[in-house]
Amino acid sequence: MELQKQLKFNEKGLIPAVIVDIDDNQVLTLCYMNEDALEKTLETGKIHLFRRSKNRLMIKGETSGHIQLLKEIYFDCAGNSLVIKVEQKVAACHEGYKSCYFRRFNQQTREVEIAEKRIFDPKSVY
Repeated sequence: MELQKQLKFNEKGLIPAVIVDIDDNQVLTLCYMNEDALEKTLETGKIHLFRRSKNRLMIKGETSGHIQLLKEIYFDCAGNSLVIKVEQKVAACHEGYKSCYFRRFNQQTREVEIAEKRIFDPKSVY
C-alpha cells in the first residue's frame, strides 16, 4: 500500500515530521508536510516541507543551500506523524547550528545553555 494512504493529515492537510540525522540520530528539526511536500520529497530525494508562515511549499535549505537528503521514512502507529532520517548537508538550523535544538535547559542552574557549536555564520547566508 502506498505511503500516503497510510497517513492521516490534520484538518489543515498537514502532518508533523521530525527530521533526524541518519548518522547519529540527532533530532535536527520539526517541520510540517502536506501531501505535495511528501510527494516532492519522494520524487526528488530531497526534503520538501510546507512553510506555514509563508503558506507555501519549499525545499529545506532553499535559501542556505543546506539541503537534507532523504534516507528513511517512519510513521507512528496512528499514522499521524513522521520521523524522517536524512543526510544533512552543513546545518539544519538557520541560526548556524547543526540542529534547531541547540539550546538545553540546565535543571541544576535553572538556566538555558548553548549545547553545540555553531557551524556557520548565518549572516554569510541570509
